[in-house]
Amino acid sequence: MTTPLKVTNAAITYDAIARDVKTACASIAPAWPLDRLIAVNPWWSFVDRPIATAAAELQARSGVRLLMPRAWYREQWAAHRFAEAHMARAIQLDASTIAVKDVVATLQRDDAPREPRRLMTDVIDARRDLSHEVSWADFVTRSLSQACAAFFDDGQSRWTPDRSAGLYPMWRELAKADRAPRLLMGLRGFREQVATLPESPSELIALAVRELGISPTDRDMYFAGLLMTVNGWASAAAFRRWEARLLGRNDNQIEHLLAARLAWELILLRTASGDVLTRWRRAQREWATAFALARQSQAHDWIMQRAMELAYQDAVVGMLRRAADDAQITSPATVQAVFCIDVRSEVYRRALEHVAPAAQTLGFAGFFGLPIAFQPTSGTPRPQLPGLLAPTLTVAEVGAARDDAAQRSRRALALQLAVKDFMTTASSAFSAVESTGLLSVAALVRDGFALNGLSRDPLLTTSGVGAERLRMELLSPERNGEELAIEQRVTLAVRVLTAMGLTGDFAPVVALIGHGAGTENNPQACGLHCGACGGQTGEVNARALASLLNDSAVRAGLAEQGIVLSRDTHVVAGLHNTTTDDITLFDLDLLPGSHRDAVARFRTQLDAASARARAERASRLGIDADANVHDAMRSRAVDWSEVRPEWGLARNAAFVVAPRARTRGRNLDGRAFLHEYDCENDTDSAVLEGILTAPMLVTHWINMQYWASMVDNARYGSGNKVLHNVVGGRLGVLEGAAGDLRIGLAMQSLHDGREWVHEPLRLSVFIEAPAAAIDDILERHRVVRDLVLNEWVFLYRIEPSSHDISQRRADGWHIV
Repeated sequence: MTTPLKVTNAAITYDAIARDVKTACASIAPAWPLDRLIAVNPWWSFVDRPIATAAAELQARSGVRLLMPRAWYREQWAAHRFAEAHMARAIQLDASTIAVKDVVATLQRDDAPREPRRLMTDVIDARRDLSHEVSWADFVTRSLSQACAAFFDDGQSRWTPDRSAGLYPMWRELAKADRAPRLLMGLRGFREQVATLPESPSELIALAVRELGISPTDRDMYFAGLLMTVNGWASAAAFRRWEARLLGRNDNQIEHLLAARLAWELILLRTASGDVLTRWRRAQREWATAFALARQSQAHDWIMQRAMELAYQDAVVGMLRRAADDAQITSPATVQAVFCIDVRSEVYRRALEHVAPAAQTLGFAGFFGLPIAFQPTSGTPRPQLPGLLAPTLTVAEVGAARDDAAQRSRRALALQLAVKDFMTTASSAFSAVESTGLLSVAALVRDGFALNGLSRDPLLTTSGVGAERLRMELLSPERNGEELAIEQRVTLAVRVLTAMGLTGDFAPVVALIGHGAGTENNPQACGLHCGACGGQTGEVNARALASLLNDSAVRAGLAEQGIVLSRDTHVVAGLHNTTTDDITLFDLDLLPGSHRDAVARFRTQLDAASARARAERASRLGIDADANVHDAMRSRAVDWSEVRPEWGLARNAAFVVAPRARTRGRNLDGRAFLHEYDCENDTDSAVLEGILTAPMLVTHWINMQYWASMVDNARYGSGNKVLHNVVGGRLGVLEGAAGDLRIGLAMQSLHDGREWVHEPLRLSVFIEAPAAAIDDILERHRVVRDLVLNEWVFLYRIEPSSHDISQRRADGWHIV
């Protein structure tokens, strides 16, 4: 061990660098846990700058790519997915002086490697034989991952260290007894060095900055680069902070994680031999040029990317510009079916409208505007709304079956815990295999060969509500869990129906269709459910809203507000299993006799629509056209060895905010989110404002999650799902037994084994509304304005009367 380097800049205190720490920590987007898994834009903190600028910063900081490899664009070019004309327009839109011929020439060359800002681990690794030795970068990540798994564990581990003081103090105590650095990496004196470190994370950060000589201009970038080496755990810590702040609190464990990562940098500097300080200073000097080099290296690639997007947008613009007179609904509507805006609903809505021309379908965020958490008969409440929001109401199960269901649930839970203890406790884990192995053979064979039976909807066995056929009750936390007052229920109903665009001319049957995905043995199953419902199925929200709108007292209050829901209309809730395209209708025992025939006809139409939707999706899933498609899809849903039960939201690329007449009869190929909106009924643009500040952000997050998981799966995806191991009970997954926490999508959700299924295109948003209304919202909501003007999304406007389409750019609207 060498003598510690002389401390410089001794006057630096944590207060002087706290702002840099805050900036670095804010650069990490939250990642939701498995039981509430939703899509997130991992670059959410960068939307205040142009996307190309953010891409260069991220590549310079830690080697992140926001673009596909050059070879992928070359393949798209060879397949005629875009042409020179698209490149020329992309260059013009970018106000660039690049020549088309130069971009075409660049297509024939592979990417030139660009080294990001080097950290101390990289400087040390430069002198290691990495073909035979483990890199320090990997070892440090693995070591911190083990500490994070212990600290953030939520009941999976039977033994946990003392976590009361926070992550950094816990890591420090564990590290003082850790012999792995010496035994595996040959590092002597590690434990002694750890013992000399400050006990406080803030003091450690200040000490490390002084000894490592990090200049004020580099601190936030350096800190952020360190966090990116453990991006998965940093994202999990960022979620804790996000959730705490939604509830008016705070959580600083991400700063503790930064301190632990900095401690490794400091120890490696102190213990290194040779000219490490010289090489470290050289690396720091090179930081200054990293951004410019990254920006230069990506210039042509952004032209290729924009050309791809223009080719797709041209097709959608041509489709939307045509008047949809030939696709108008048969009047009057016999049923009004409200689906989630999810791209998978686009396929189903088209199918339903084909088999039932008198059906009117609408698109609305799948949480149906209810700001709720769901309280099951046992366990803790779970949010049933977008992650951007905090629930203000609770929905509970009530009815005759509630007490019995609660008792059964408690007994089942107690049995599960007892079995878990028996199977996982050190004193019994191995004997448990011997004791239960033969008894488990039948279940193992049944599950392994998907012999669970295909007569049931596999989604309902995991939704946790439907099997009990219980009623839903809205409760107010502010009133000690009392039922929501009638005035508040009416106000809620008015707000939801107005936002939905459903305030008159009600059909005899109004169906609220939530969605979820039936899968087995899938830790990331919630990622296939409804993102608007916090990664849950939409069953609770649909049933709660149906119960609310069928309430006679609520209907009386609605009538006083000018919204007449008469006895001629009954609201029914349903759930779309997006894996099998089955739809289940709930609470039919409450159906009045006057509506039984109408709902029976609707049920028949749903069955026909399901068959049609399945037939459209079958080829992408590799199902033979001659096979029994329904059985094949149900088999995929219950087969725990199936890695691609469905494609989820892959290929998403557009968000259309307009009356259904604009898109009815048009095949958007399951790539578009569809939100019902009629600007004529939104005189103050309040509904439009709600759409642009909530559903549009959610669709953007989904779009960016798929983008990030594809362009840089190593950092923002979760690799091979066959190798996933759940960590922390519900925190996330590791790929294999070690490494960083994996976030984002597995490769199997993006690639079919031969080629990419998803196509990374930024979201194109098409809104049928006045320009002044849109501009006013952009002016008042900075995050929406940033997304549009910095080209994280592309915003188009459809003129209601002329059908002209224009794009919003930095200098105003331009007809396309």
